Amino acid sequence: MSCSPDLPEGVPRPPHVYVPGKTDRHPEDWFDGIKASALTAKTPQALHQTAAFQTGLAYLEAGYFWECHEVLEAVWLQTVVPSAERDMVQALIQLANAQLKLLMERPRATLRLCETVGAHLERCPQSAVTLGLWPAAIRAQMEDVQKRADDEL
Repeated sequence: MSCSPDLPEGVPRPPHVYVPGKTDRHPEDWFDGIKASALTAKTPQALHQTAAFQTGLAYLEAGYFWECHEVLEAVWLQTVVPSAERDMVQALIQLANAQLKLLMERPRATLRLCETVGAHLERCPQSAVTLGLWPAAIRAQMEDVQKRADDEL
């Protein structure tokens, strides 16, 4: 499994991209230090400043989709129910899952997950950033993933 060599300086590089059924899973505690940073946010709105959130975004961008989910789940657990922050993190997690399903050659699952991403983004304010991200920018990424899945059908 290939991934971009470009991770920001200071972002821990996993030994490989984990794809269920294709590559070995990472050791259980490999991400613990990163995930722990989600506990440092003073408010749910400040979660985007944590190493967990920033690392999750970097992993998403670099093609470490399972790893992104693993790290962002710790951020999600610190969000308020219900909240735009919770929906944004869930949209990012499901976007990573959708791309992971593409690597697993499961385009129909990818399309179902993209619908979930869209639903989470709909609950975010469209005219403001949530956790430093514009919903429209994440939607554009989702639409790109949808197109790639459609092309595989």
